[in-house]
Amino acid sequence: MKNTIKVQRAILDLTQDDLAKAIGVSRQTINSIEKNRYVPSTVLSLKLSKVFNIPVNDFFTLEEED
Repeated sequence: MKNTIKVQRAILDLTQDDLAKAIGVSRQTINSIEKNRYVPSTVLSLKLSKVFNIPVNDFFTLEEED
C-alpha cells in the first residue's frame, strides 16, 4: 500500500509531531506509516481523513501486490 501522508502534512504545514498529537498517536507511528512500515487501523485511517478533510482512498492506495 502506498500513501501520501507526508504530502498531505506538507499541504497543511503539519509536522509529524503535530499530526501525531491531532490523532492521538506517537510521532514514531506517523513516521512508520509514512515509510510503509506500519498499516494503520481503520479508526486511525478515519482520524487521518478527518484531519486532512479528504477521503481515506485519496491518501492510501493499494498496489498491485496488495
